[in-house]
Amino acid sequence: MSSSWRAGRSPWPRISAAPHNSHVNKRPFVTGLVLAAGGSKRLGTPKQLLPYGESTLLAHVLATARACDFDQLLCVIGGSAAEIRERVDLSGATVVENHSFGEGCSSSIAAALTAVDEQADALVLMLGDQPGVTATTVRTLIDHRGDAMLAACAYEDGRGHPLAFARATFGELATLHGDKGVWKLLDRHAGDVVDVPIAGAVPRDVDTDQDYRAVLSELEEASAWSFRFSG
Repeated sequence: MSSSWRAGRSPWPRISAAPHNSHVNKRPFVTGLVLAAGGSKRLGTPKQLLPYGESTLLAHVLATARACDFDQLLCVIGGSAAEIRERVDLSGATVVENHSFGEGCSSSIAAALTAVDEQADALVLMLGDQPGVTATTVRTLIDHRGDAMLAACAYEDGRGHPLAFARATFGELATLHGDKGVWKLLDRHAGDVVDVPIAGAVPRDVDTDQDYRAVLSELEEASAWSFRFSG
């Protein structure tokens, strides 16, 4: 079963003050964070609950996140929170409710940081409306980021999610604003960013009906390709 966490119950200083384990050979403790708090204004319906494959868009992303074997998995919800709790399998994740989701993705990151385990060495950020991201992509990012302060996926057509953030950035992450805050953070620390090569194009995220039709088409093509070669 999933557990719940209300944003603001744990003050940020408790997280930032935690000692960093510096054992060289120790496997890093990685927290995965799925952002799924959007209000879906452009779609006019909760995109988290749109049918996708055998479940919903958010359920698919969470299944991918569970397959990544994170040491901790968080999921931030906000818009349509009650419906999401009722209809989406949130098992294995600590659920954080962001009541300020209208202020952008940065507010969801700040809310999630209050629930990050004190042992966490890094945070991997995934988008709840980006079903094309695979567990292999996430593992590649984690395995090749080294001890970088910031890491991003370098797809063939540009930089994209998932993104990885070392504990040293958590304090700054908590102060970001708007939907583009993480990208501004990467720009400010450009010299500290490791770009991890990932095959293929940046996976599409779903903001409009056109985006949704496109990801369904991509899923259908992938399923047809898999069926052709499995037979």
